[in-house]
Amino acid sequence: MNGQIFGVSLGPGDPELITLKALNTLNAVEVIFCPGTKSSDGNVKSRSMNILRQLPVDTAKVRLFQVPMSRQREEALAAYDRLCAEILSLIATGKSVAVTAEGDACFYSSANYMYEKLRQSGCPVKMIAGVPAFIAAGASVGLHVVKQQERLLVVPGDVLVEELLETVVSKRTLVIMKVPLGEAVLRPFVARHPELQYDYFEQVGTPDEFYTSDVETILACTFTYFSILVIRPGINKN
Repeated sequence: MNGQIFGVSLGPGDPELITLKALNTLNAVEVIFCPGTKSSDGNVKSRSMNILRQLPVDTAKVRLFQVPMSRQREEALAAYDRLCAEILSLIATGKSVAVTAEGDACFYSSANYMYEKLRQSGCPVKMIAGVPAFIAAGASVGLHVVKQQERLLVVPGDVLVEELLETVVSKRTLVIMKVPLGEAVLRPFVARHPELQYDYFEQVGTPDEFYTSDVETILACTFTYFSILVIRPGINKN
């Protein structure tokens, strides 16, 4: 594995949802890079690091890097550029490196920019698949997200009204990731359409996991960044 780079998916939060291949890769590489964000109190928090600490992995080889959380991506891209340079210097000495990502590293991963930049630098990244958060969310409550010939659309939170309405009218199940990004659209939509089925999840796979399908409870929630809303055609019985 000398001089190789791996994009390792950790799953949504529950350490038992990591794949065996991902775990074996983490133990085989010499350096593991793990993303974190600085909170308002100045401390760096990392969901990825929380997962790694619960796995049989040598955390001494983990290096935490900070990714600024902002809709303006310039600072985050600059952080990824610095990390890419560090990774390339390690690869040049023959070291193997893993870069972790929550959920699946190829599904709405903010690290995708970095993976592409490393490829463009002549260092292909071998991607290790993981469990996306919305799949884990459905399984956590026994929700069959789609069945038979039903269609599914997964979108980020900042959806347009037209997108949302078109999706429901077309009889598709809609999965919305990062719900707060579309709060201005979603709250009035949910209030206007109580006839639909809603499943709201927060912090899937963590001790703070929360779930409700009750419309009033959903509307009363303070939507968090790590939240998922599933909207399905049908009668909401709650």
